[in-house]
Amino acid sequence: MGTILNIITILIGGGLGMAFGARLPERVRQTVLNGLGLFTMAMGLQMTLQSKNMLIVLGSVLLGGILGEWWGIDAGLTRAGAWLEKRSGGAREEDGGMGSRFIKGFVTASLVFCVGPMTILGSINDGLRGDIQLLAIKSALDGFASLAFASSLGIGVLFSTLTVAVYQGALTLLAAQAQAFLTEPMIAEMTAAGGVLIVGIGVSSLLELKPIRVGNFLPALAIAPLIVAVVAAL
Repeated sequence: MGTILNIITILIGGGLGMAFGARLPERVRQTVLNGLGLFTMAMGLQMTLQSKNMLIVLGSVLLGGILGEWWGIDAGLTRAGAWLEKRSGGAREEDGGMGSRFIKGFVTASLVFCVGPMTILGSINDGLRGDIQLLAIKSALDGFASLAFASSLGIGVLFSTLTVAVYQGALTLLAAQAQAFLTEPMIAEMTAAGGVLIVGIGVSSLLELKPIRVGNFLPALAIAPLIVAVVAAL
């Protein structure tokens, strides 16, 4: 139920953003997007500071980035966005090497909505105990974020609900196994690594300060708890 609620709020927020966002002057929409970028970076820094050992975060991000480049995760996300854009009949608009606005909205929103402690902990609570409180809070935040995203990045934001359904839904279904494996230190370092990715999203996609293939760093979320397990074993 938590994931379903999350998807509904994203669709409502994104729909409102698309319906009324165009009525706002471009400079206002840009300011809103910049504000969301600054907030996203602040949220990412807060998540990163939860780490008890920044060397673990550094190692997971570097190893994750190498694996992501090897596997071409960011390119895969871009191809998925292009396929969805084609299926939805969206017009392609090149945007400084980032691909179309659709792809940018899809990739950015997917990462923002799926990276973070509320996604992991909320899904586990929902799957084990039917407690959707954390996911309800996340849903409210994602709803407002999707409104801001969709007003500037378009319909691709709405298609990020597919990513949320698959990723967050899978975590909920596998909650029992995840709970048995993930310890508090593991979750803390995973959250910190996710915070680095969130900062990257703010720098690259929202503030557009420097292009960063943030999707290629996603393996860091799996590597961080593995490093914690290795350190604990040693």
